[in-house]
Amino acid sequence: MAATPKSYGLIAEFLTPADAMHAAEKVRDAGFRKWDVFTPFPVHGMDQAMGIKNSKVGYIAFAGGVTGYTSGMLMIWWMNAVDYPIMIGGKPMFSPFGAFPPCYELTILLGAFGSLFGMLFLNRLPRLHHPLLKHRRFALASHDRFFIVIETADPKYSETETRKLLESMGSKNIEVVEE
Repeated sequence: MAATPKSYGLIAEFLTPADAMHAAEKVRDAGFRKWDVFTPFPVHGMDQAMGIKNSKVGYIAFAGGVTGYTSGMLMIWWMNAVDYPIMIGGKPMFSPFGAFPPCYELTILLGAFGSLFGMLFLNRLPRLHHPLLKHRRFALASHDRFFIVIETADPKYSETETRKLLESMGSKNIEVVEE
């Protein structure tokens, strides 16, 4: 006996960016949290229509940069002042001026790693499979259609109520996406 496929959510198709923008505002106002909009090109103002806040990647990159600078300074201080001090001509055991170039490079390196790995972590990547990739009409999202997908994992999701909401927005096609 074959198991019935699990539902991922509802996908609604729109023909114009304005239709998708107004629909996104209504989905946001309805209180949904696990949903997304897919467009063939960037739509100005879509982030505000979806209620998306600023990304946390900048904070992670900043933390990586501070970690790089601090670890570089501590490493050079430890090597020059504690681990292997060399007394030459009365020079100080540690000078931040000489330590700045490697610390600067470590700031850039760990800041870049922080932004890359922070982005991957926050986007839950790498995800080797996504249910939308099997959906036959979703391929039009890279050509000329605009889609809104509301996931079943959303606390407000009810298939009949969500379908009514999407129909009231003027969606041309609403289908269930299976896992």
